[in-house]
Amino acid sequence: MYGLETNEWLKLLVLLTFLLLVLVSFNVLMRKLLKVEKKKFFSYNHVNEKHAKIDWTIRITFIAVLVLGYIINMSRDPSDWLWYLEPWYLAFVFIIGSEGARAMLEWKYAENRNAYKLTLSQLLFIVILLVTIFTTNFFGII
Repeated sequence: MYGLETNEWLKLLVLLTFLLLVLVSFNVLMRKLLKVEKKKFFSYNHVNEKHAKIDWTIRITFIAVLVLGYIINMSRDPSDWLWYLEPWYLAFVFIIGSEGARAMLEWKYAENRNAYKLTLSQLLFIVILLVTIFTTNFFGII
């Protein structure tokens, strides 16, 4: 009665596998086109110390706004929640802000002048992909 049925889990797994494949393929293609070296997976790849400080400021601000948004929305009726304090919206803004800051600092300080182009293309691709997924209701899968 509650939760997802077995068939729904399979659809979700297929969707996530497809998205991962599309994102990885796009990143590999863009790295080759722009001649940008691959970064380590799941590591902090800051351009310089200034980037590290800005990145941590964005992260701490995001967490604070996320907690504050939770407190504000929990004190309201569920039908009256503020959409701009919803976690999905805040996460979307966080990704754009964090990657936008990375692109700006790569443009200013990175040794490879194409690094910021790669970051911007990845960000634009992810934004287009996420907007497409949500507006098409996950391509009709879910």
